[in-house]
Amino acid sequence: MKIDKLVIATGNAGKFREFQEIAGAFVNEVIFAPEIAKLIVEETGRTYSENAMLKAAAWAKCSGLPCLADDSGLEVNALDGAPGLFSARIIKGTDGNKVSWLLESLRDKHDKSERVARFAASLALCVPDDYILICEGFCYGTIANAPAGDNGFGYDPVFIPDGYSKTFAELDSAAKNSISHRYNAFKKLVTILNLHK
Repeated sequence: MKIDKLVIATGNAGKFREFQEIAGAFVNEVIFAPEIAKLIVEETGRTYSENAMLKAAAWAKCSGLPCLADDSGLEVNALDGAPGLFSARIIKGTDGNKVSWLLESLRDKHDKSERVARFAASLALCVPDDYILICEGFCYGTIANAPAGDNGFGYDPVFIPDGYSKTFAELDSAAKNSISHRYNAFKKLVTILNLHK
């Protein structure tokens, strides 16, 4: 099975590029949602999965095409799972502002064991008038003491995945996309749908 056209239901260009690399081998054409229409979907869900479903369903209805949406977040043990569901809107401002907020929140946590975290992602694939499929994925690691790297977006400059000495933002996209939370969720989707390269 191979999907012909797939809309990536996000307005985040960095996230879209990740999905292009992750899904490109299984999909003939990957489409950036804002190129189709202007649609704002309120993320009113109480979980990543609920928010992903809201976005995927709305964009599938709007475009008439299969749509893939995600909702994801960074969960830090020492902060009781925060910023979590509110990772993208924990404070106003740029990604740099959010990274600064995180490092300030952990300023008294110096030991690696106190900076344990994970990225979590829920992917929702909505095929119009057919089904919605939800898959979850995780990537475990720790929070660095200071930002490093110019690749990626969001909290990538301070997230060091387990087994690596570099942050997500220091890894090249191929390396990041082979271990990321989105990749791990997409692997499950590929298996369930029996998608082929």
